[in-house]
Amino acid sequence: MDRCRLQCYDYPVCPDVVKAPREEVAYVTCTYRETCIDQPDFLATIDLNPRSPYYCQVIHRLPMPNLKDELHSSGWSAGNVCFDNITTRRNKLILPCLISSRIYVVDVGSQCRAPKLCKIIEPVDVFWKCNKGHLSIVHSLPNGDILIANMGDPAGNGKGGFIVLDGETFELKGNWENECEAPPTGYDFWYQPCHNVLISSAGMVPKRAGRGFNPDDLKKGVFGRRLNVWNLSCRTLTQCFDLGEDSLPLSVKFLHNPNAAEGYVSCALSGIIYRFYKACCERDTWSVEEAIQIPAKDVSGWILPKMPAFTADMVISLDDKYLYLSNWLHGDIRQYEISKTCKPRLVGQVFVGGSILRGGPVTVCRDEELKCQPEPLVIKCKRVYGGPCKMQLSVDGKRLYVTNSFYSTWDKQFYPNVVKEGSVMLQIDVDTEKGGLTVNKNFLVDFGKEPNGPCLAHAIRFPCGDSTSDILA
Repeated sequence: MDRCRLQCYDYPVCPDVVKAPREEVAYVTCTYRETCIDQPDFLATIDLNPRSPYYCQVIHRLPMPNLKDELHSSGWSAGNVCFDNITTRRNKLILPCLISSRIYVVDVGSQCRAPKLCKIIEPVDVFWKCNKGHLSIVHSLPNGDILIANMGDPAGNGKGGFIVLDGETFELKGNWENECEAPPTGYDFWYQPCHNVLISSAGMVPKRAGRGFNPDDLKKGVFGRRLNVWNLSCRTLTQCFDLGEDSLPLSVKFLHNPNAAEGYVSCALSGIIYRFYKACCERDTWSVEEAIQIPAKDVSGWILPKMPAFTADMVISLDDKYLYLSNWLHGDIRQYEISKTCKPRLVGQVFVGGSILRGGPVTVCRDEELKCQPEPLVIKCKRVYGGPCKMQLSVDGKRLYVTNSFYSTWDKQFYPNVVKEGSVMLQIDVDTEKGGLTVNKNFLVDFGKEPNGPCLAHAIRFPCGDSTSDILA
């Protein structure tokens, strides 16, 4: 593969994907951990049909049977699909817990507007069988099994790797990788079956980061720095890239084109997005290069003199035309045109909160990008606090949904008003022709109005398909 290439390979986006019906419901993970409300986490079902009388409202809540799990990510029991035969049935949603290390399996196929719990894998099983804990990202594998990344061991020490569930019975099979090859930390992953590769990011050490962000933890190995390349079929670690001390690689995404041997990883603390690509097909080796750098801002009134963007999430549209970044601390969502994959071009940007808003406690002393601090966002008479975190893009690429909780402990530290008043879910309208982002002022899901009190919302999934679930093979 050329070091920098245009997307000229034959990739007519699968018609069955782009013609999928518009999303009508969303499933959102919600937690009460760190809110001082003694209630279980729950899975919220949101009505997304503009013609419905319940549009952008929570129409169902599925409470978990335990407290303080910290529901975080979610993933489908089926999501690896053939490019020319989209027959995936998304009827089970997997909910791994970031703190308790419990795994819930939710049936959304029987009643899509009223999901029900169908299986629980208890933490003790994960601890004893896998010596793993603090579970994060979920994807289904080409063979139908389910792969879940982990951030640590049962005690909260850093430990990367993956655990495997049977794709039909949802029984815990064990570890995916060899014990001696577990990376020091872990968080996200993505794979490309056509190239027999899986790439994973680093994350952070749970028991240290779980206390909140402490500047004294910098340069002490708490925040990961590695990008890991795995042989997908052999389950072996083949390469590691050092992306810099305290860079904190989080989100990993391949291009959707099954023939494309390239993708991106976002580093939250360094503000750098790296492009990874296959450097030599004969030797099956990979390389990385810097593609985007979001400069830190010189500030006063904050925990550090420089505020990183903190790129918490990244999404690529199904046609591989645009890449989206959420900057949880700066407060903006960015849209990059990526036809030239090594030189993404910024074409859209919108602020939906953040820590540098005008009138807040933080003063920006020097900014390489902005001339003035952004104004606060108000939608339907509600002031939006917090910064954009988890995103989900509709299959047609025209609607980008975003929530504003990153991790309950960090939410409480950086955005106490979010914990006090609850998360929101917003919709960003996307110009898919020329690029551009606009906040939809008619859409607001206010998790501050929950019956049991304000909660924190994170991951978003659509049963009809989305831009972060299916891996085309």
